[in-house]
Amino acid sequence: MLRKLFTLLVTVFLLSASWVSVRAQTQTSDIKFFSETGHHVKGEFLQYYNSNLNATIIYGYPITEEFTNKDGKKIQYFQRARFEFRADLPAGQRVQLTLLGRETFVSTGALDVNNSFACRLYSETKFSVCFSFLEFFDKYGGVAQFGYPISSFEYHENKLVQYFEKARLEWQPWKPEGQRVVVSDLGRMYFDQLREDPGLLVPVKAQDTTTKSLSSIQVRAFVWKAVTLATDSQLIYIIVQDQALQPVANVQCTAVVHWKDGRTDSSPISTNTNGIGLMALSFSNQPYGSLIYIDITCTSNNLKASTTTSFRIWY
Repeated sequence: MLRKLFTLLVTVFLLSASWVSVRAQTQTSDIKFFSETGHHVKGEFLQYYNSNLNATIIYGYPITEEFTNKDGKKIQYFQRARFEFRADLPAGQRVQLTLLGRETFVSTGALDVNNSFACRLYSETKFSVCFSFLEFFDKYGGVAQFGYPISSFEYHENKLVQYFEKARLEWQPWKPEGQRVVVSDLGRMYFDQLREDPGLLVPVKAQDTTTKSLSSIQVRAFVWKAVTLATDSQLIYIIVQDQALQPVANVQCTAVVHWKDGRTDSSPISTNTNGIGLMALSFSNQPYGSLIYIDITCTSNNLKASTTTSFRIWY
């Protein structure tokens, strides 16, 4: 019964270690390359981008890397948006959208299409959102995403558009029903308006986002059975992880078993692709009640870590 209990505990522990490893991989994956435009998004900009399930519809793809502009502000341009980093704000609020609608809007003359039954008036700016624009506005985040309307319907570049504080919606009648309202590419428009360096638009080579340099390792070890018979067998599990709690394969470890009579047995162990090494022991006629220590030392790329585990001879 005791043996079954420890077997269960070991199984649970290994499953738990695997689960933590998967979560750590997700949390530390902080850079993504967009082959569509040849640029990366990383860090808090990527977190903000990923937090919107409709990011490609609302923001489009990145058209620059993140950079520090002449005002000392960290920014990144997307096809339809510009992200700004505000270090002075609390975590979770540091990424802000540039008010591209306000920054690029120059009226060409309002079109009178207001309909009290198909429009919603916003008293904050005294403009209404109507028809399919209102449906799109509500579906993709409303005021929180786009800001308040700052214009009526107008014609710009031979297109029917409406400006909002953070974006511009436009009507593309040649598209299928339900897809005719889109967010305008104000990110690129504002980039040109500010006369940003055109070199920032040049696609870059994808960084290796899967391999991270190994800066430290940590080792844990535990035995299959906390207590054994005087003549019995034993398994020692060794787990090696990196600084991000990811498994490290092909780490060379040495396990030294200290027996009660002063003898030592040394065995080499190598970790598998899951960062786990396994050592089997067989012994006989060990003194009852003795405590057997196992010292484990692991090395990888000039990094070293050690730990100790033990078990007791019970009867």
